[in-house]
Amino acid sequence: WKADLQIVVAFRMLPEVVWNMPRLGTFNLHASLLPQYRGAAPINWAVINGDTETGITTFFLKHEIDTGEVIQQVRVPIADTDNVEVVHDKLMMLGGKLVLETVDAILNGTVKPIPQEEMVVVGELRPAPKIFKETCRIDWNQPVKNIYDFVRGLSPYPAAWTELISEDGKRLALKIYQAEKRPAEHNFPVGSIHTDHKSYIDVAVKDGFLRLRSLQLAGKKRMNITDFLNGFKQIAEYTVG
Repeated sequence: WKADLQIVVAFRMLPEVVWNMPRLGTFNLHASLLPQYRGAAPINWAVINGDTETGITTFFLKHEIDTGEVIQQVRVPIADTDNVEVVHDKLMMLGGKLVLETVDAILNGTVKPIPQEEMVVVGELRPAPKIFKETCRIDWNQPVKNIYDFVRGLSPYPAAWTELISEDGKRLALKIYQAEKRPAEHNFPVGSIHTDHKSYIDVAVKDGFLRLRSLQLAGKKRMNITDFLNGFKQIAEYTVG
């Protein structure tokens, strides 16, 4: 087709014979402030790690994934209540605009790409590896802030999960979509469940409680906490793990 320029978004690895075809090169839109969060799940990991800022980057492709010279970047704040869906939608709208701006800059010859190794990075470089089911399992031994960020960093998809464990060892898989962090001093065992059976479920962690707001038992639909408690009266007899 003798294309002058190629643009790729959310792609798998392309062979050099493909990305090296156009005379002006191939550029990618990536959902992080490169060189931070190279990899398949940059939005998830930025939220999971509790970052207060992320962004989008356009860069020219080269051999190593997500390492090419940076063309343009836009910074975006992450609110403490944002989940992945909210951040994704912010970046999606800005991403379309940035792609058009990048195309114009390349065609106008005003681009001055910056090698990523020359860019100033605050703190350590964090990766953004692909997320698997076991990645999404909650570690209740973490501080409440970390668990809270973990839940919103995987909500609504693929969703953080845990298991409800009964006194006789029965296990039920449970996805958690929305929660609140409630720092507090207490002497309850980590993973113990506390509820009024009407409006809240608190899971004890070492420095407070995670208050569950929206969840889904395996084989059931997603529910808010009130509806869940209406149909699951024995919740206090379980722990999580």
